[in-house]
Amino acid sequence: MSNERNSRSAGAEKIVPTACSSHCGGSCVLKVHVKDGVITRIETDDGEEPQLRACLRGRTYRQRVYAPDRLKYPMKRSGARGEGKFQRISWDEALDTIASEIKRVVETYGPAAILYWVSGGDQGVLHDTWRRMSRLFCLMGGYTRPWGLHSYEGGIFGELATYGTAWTASTRDDLLNSRLIILWGWDPVNTIADTNTSWYLVQAREAGIKIISIDPRYTDSTATFAHQWIPIRPGTDAALLIAMANVIVTENLQDQAFLDTYTTGFEAFKDYILGAEDGIPKTPRWAEAITGVPARTIQKLAKEYATTKPAALLAGIAPGRTAYGEQYHRAAIALAAITGNVGIPGGSPAGKVWGPLGVGRMGSGPKIPRNLVDAETPPPKDKLPSRGGYIYGHGIINVFKLTDAILKGKSGGYPADYKLLYLNNSNILNQWPNTNRIIQALNKLEFIVVEEQFMTPTARFADIVLPMTTFLERNDVTMGASLPLFYGYRNKIIEPLYETKAPLEVANELAARLGLTDYNDKSEEEWVRQIVQESDVPDYDNFKKQAIIKIRLPQPHVPFSKEINDPANNPFPTPSGKIEIYSQQLADMGNPKLPIVPKYIETWESLNDPLASKYPLQLITTHFKRRAHTQFDNIPWLRELEPQAIKINTIDAQARGVKDGDMVRVFNDRGKMIIRAKVTERIMPGVVDLPQGAWYSPDDKGVDRGGCANVLSRDEPSPGGALPSNTALVQVEKA
Repeated sequence: MSNERNSRSAGAEKIVPTACSSHCGGSCVLKVHVKDGVITRIETDDGEEPQLRACLRGRTYRQRVYAPDRLKYPMKRSGARGEGKFQRISWDEALDTIASEIKRVVETYGPAAILYWVSGGDQGVLHDTWRRMSRLFCLMGGYTRPWGLHSYEGGIFGELATYGTAWTASTRDDLLNSRLIILWGWDPVNTIADTNTSWYLVQAREAGIKIISIDPRYTDSTATFAHQWIPIRPGTDAALLIAMANVIVTENLQDQAFLDTYTTGFEAFKDYILGAEDGIPKTPRWAEAITGVPARTIQKLAKEYATTKPAALLAGIAPGRTAYGEQYHRAAIALAAITGNVGIPGGSPAGKVWGPLGVGRMGSGPKIPRNLVDAETPPPKDKLPSRGGYIYGHGIINVFKLTDAILKGKSGGYPADYKLLYLNNSNILNQWPNTNRIIQALNKLEFIVVEEQFMTPTARFADIVLPMTTFLERNDVTMGASLPLFYGYRNKIIEPLYETKAPLEVANELAARLGLTDYNDKSEEEWVRQIVQESDVPDYDNFKKQAIIKIRLPQPHVPFSKEINDPANNPFPTPSGKIEIYSQQLADMGNPKLPIVPKYIETWESLNDPLASKYPLQLITTHFKRRAHTQFDNIPWLRELEPQAIKINTIDAQARGVKDGDMVRVFNDRGKMIIRAKVTERIMPGVVDLPQGAWYSPDDKGVDRGGCANVLSRDEPSPGGALPSNTALVQVEKA
């Protein structure tokens, strides 16, 4: 939008730029039109390329702000948990009650009895991050902090074991240096996967770079970008990667000079893939029986990847959200190393997150005191010691074991009996696995606080619900990891609606009631100014006015280029200083489910599981365009876009007498639901897809009618800590 237009509009209507905060996989420019203190519409970036253009979720944020079901004032529960009966109370009563309960629990049971969990969405550097409440609880003596990421814990495990760091991805512009791109379990058209990922894939396609998609579904990304689709059974991706390694080594196509110089442990991996270790060569024929991918396809794919250099194997995170999903990530990294595609332009180390790029720095906000509960509890045996800077890397219980921990406590071998749960930005009843068991756990707790914008399924189980502002109703800052990189000032667009409060304001008032006089000595404006002063932004006032400062990289970021170009002076951050295909750290753990080299381990609830005779369909729980996890599920514009339905192949549907649009019953031993069927050829037979994030909505018999995928999932983390949300067997019948 031109300055001239901004000038013309400055009278009756103003246009305020800001950076979106929806946790959809990107972070984009929003230009918010405001008249008389009311948002009238939202546009996006229309400046110089590359633009940071918002997806449909960001563009519907006005509906979210003004939704009639926004929480308007504090409430306390007046009925049974989950019943949804609440009564309005004042902020003073709400905060007095919460402070009293925190004191009671700490004095009666100790600080370890407090659980605090925060997740993504509507966050900035200052507000709604884990820091503000973590600081408060640590000043009270600590709290039980879970560890583990829903999205990428298997990948982090694989990266730390092999590279020693989780900063392992190239910037998307480097795709244009590739000669072959493999999208493995990756649908950036819908998941965004960093703003402008699709834009660079379009350019790659137009430049004649071959793109191959490997996925159980024929995704929108496959349809748009790929020259070839290879469907694969869920949970078997490591087997396909290992068979590719077998082909490459058998035909002597590996980059032996690279392996000799930069890696350790290749010979041990070679013994496994060729069968010297266990007598079973991991050939394409071996993998065909496991993956459903024809042996000839595996053979061709392996040769193409090994001989087309540079090649970018983009290991998506969905295959890692399975039982033993960390082996998929480790195998992908090993394959990238075997072909010498690490640390070179156009290659890919098969990682996800960009590391420190030498440009761009942002302050962090309030400092966190030592958590004495962490300090007094032995570290988990199933977690690698270094977490590479990830905030969820610290803690003593894997987040996907929290349900079990709440239900069993000390009698189940956990460090404490858990009594109080404080949640913000987290609809755990929807997003944690095994919904019906979560309900049992929530009902066992003595006190639950939920900070929210809507009465989510989780909020219905709270004792106190606090109404929170959206990011458009407060000031904050962010730093975008898209291309171009950018600093974003999140201007307060409108005054807070109703009785909503900003997250830091809530923490300040709780701290005062808890007698924490040293909790905070700065206003929101002072904090934001300090955070910016600790960054590379030169002029705070200009930044606040401009809102977006784009950072131009002189060239694509290629991780590990220093380690490859000058290994003597730049060792990898592993114990050996090299890429560790064999991990001594894992050997020291002594856990056979975390093998010393990448291996294929059959998942629980695979097609070979005896349960398959009762529940013969593999369930995957994917992301689709109308939601960002559980966010936006209640927004009318987006609900009209695509109905929640379970996708089922025509062959499986015909065998069950199911037609497109029929209502079906989906069930296993953990739960059941009734939902509409979408009969399609865009998913392989034997697999059904139920998009995750739909709000749990049980009928009077406890049957979910909202389409919540976690009614069917299992609350058992993978050995490396990952959420196995794509590992479950179900049956589908016509309702």
